[in-house]
Amino acid sequence: MNGIFIFIIIVAIVLAIVGGLVKAVNFLLWVGIILAILALIGWLLRSLSGRNR
Repeated sequence: MNGIFIFIIIVAIVLAIVGGLVKAVNFLLWVGIILAILALIGWLLRSLSGRNR
């Protein structure tokens, strides 16, 4: 009975870590998308204004 209890605790810890990683990756994905959109807007404004640096 003790072995099963330890196994369940280990599985719960692994699932908690994996769940946290999935949330972190999802958050970073949204941050990356927002930064890409901001970079695209900046590039469009620079190219449309005609300034070349």
